[in-house]
Amino acid sequence: MDAVITIRQMCDLFQVTARTLRFYEDKELITPIREGQKRLYTKREQARVKLILRGKRFGFSLEQIRELLDLYYLGDQQKTQIQRTYDLAQLRLTEMVSQRAELDEAIVELKERLQAGAEWLEKSEDRQSLKA
Repeated sequence: MDAVITIRQMCDLFQVTARTLRFYEDKELITPIREGQKRLYTKREQARVKLILRGKRFGFSLEQIRELLDLYYLGDQQKTQIQRTYDLAQLRLTEMVSQRAELDEAIVELKERLQAGAEWLEKSEDRQSLKA
């Protein structure tokens, strides 16, 4: 049997909460060994959590992550899994670049609005001091 670790060790290893791990279990993304209330995680589950967290970091949905994890077991030496991961990653990269462009535009516009506001406030203060 593979070496197993406890839920606390998993939390420490991946910097997640026990609640997060239980959520992944509820979503059937991981299946720890259950001994009563105790959960034990094999190397397989550790690898799956690592992939889940990487997928989340890249903005994949949990459903997409589940699909990719499930493709591991097709028996084609992960060719389908790697191809689908590549396709989804290409799509996600395109989305992220587009989002970054939109965010860059919003930042420029917000800076312009802040500058206009600062100028207005400065003029307003000048007017107030002239009245005094």
